[in-house]
Amino acid sequence: MDTRQLDSRTVTTLVAEATAAPSMHNSQPWRFRFLPDEDLLLLYADLRRAMHRTDPGHRALHIGCGAALFNLRVAAAHAGLTPEVRLLPDPADPLLLAAVHLVEPATSDDELRRLHPAISKRHTSRHPFSERRIPQEVRAALREAAAREGAELFFPGRWHTETVLGLVRDAENRETLDPVSREDLIRWVRLGPEADVATDGVPEYAFGPHRRDGRAPLRDFAGRRPVTGRAAEKFEHDPQLALLSTGGDTPVDWLRAGQALERVLLEATMAGLATSLTSQPLERPDLRLLARDPVSGTGHVQMVLRLGYGPGGVASPRRPVREVLDIA
Repeated sequence: MDTRQLDSRTVTTLVAEATAAPSMHNSQPWRFRFLPDEDLLLLYADLRRAMHRTDPGHRALHIGCGAALFNLRVAAAHAGLTPEVRLLPDPADPLLLAAVHLVEPATSDDELRRLHPAISKRHTSRHPFSERRIPQEVRAALREAAAREGAELFFPGRWHTETVLGLVRDAENRETLDPVSREDLIRWVRLGPEADVATDGVPEYAFGPHRRDGRAPLRDFAGRRPVTGRAAEKFEHDPQLALLSTGGDTPVDWLRAGQALERVLLEATMAGLATSLTSQPLERPDLRLLARDPVSGTGHVQMVLRLGYGPGGVASPRRPVREVLDIA
């Protein structure tokens, strides 16, 4: 292929778009290494950014890296390249999560390329959504997006939604009462002047307002700490939730779940939806089991999504590419 396509500037752009993906507490637990002679981009887990209290098995870490991998695939397709992906390519190195061979496309992937504008527009929204219901055709498109990546997106009925909301409240109460479980949260929250210069974590300007009413399943990153100028607003009474599940619960499944998650989020963004995520009830094994579909009783819930119509949220900070990319 024309090696000019894969100069350092092109690779830097690909990685910059990959790292626009969401991750737990915006910890950005990834690093990349590019091997120019092989046109190969390697994705590694960065355990220095792991949640040792709330994600000891690194499930959420793999999901975040999977989301970054999907963004990379979209960015590569937009750049006229075909990303040939191998998950966990080296059994001797579990930190090497994916190897992506970037080649000239034999056939174009219009579906990936179509999603490219949503990478820069997708932001987690911790603001109130309206009560407007999502049309069935949009829900069907989101389910199809998850299925393309080997996952299932399930829209729970009223009774199941009430159960999930109860699990979120239970997890939130446990976190409030347990100082150990709050350690990860405190580590990644950015308050005051620190928020203005942060390149990772959740800055106070992205907290969203306090809940004055309503039942939106959101983590309150402020906790009991006051945030100057933070308003209280009424949230939706009937939040529209979706559960992302996989058949298995291994590191490969988590990476697939991350790719499915990002595909769903980009598809939702293209459809004009605002999105947010909550993993609180999934961080505790006993609560996570209760979140699954009560009818089938199968599958492993990997993420709870909140979808709707409302403000799109603000961009969370990102580390400079030079901190996450090594070119051999």
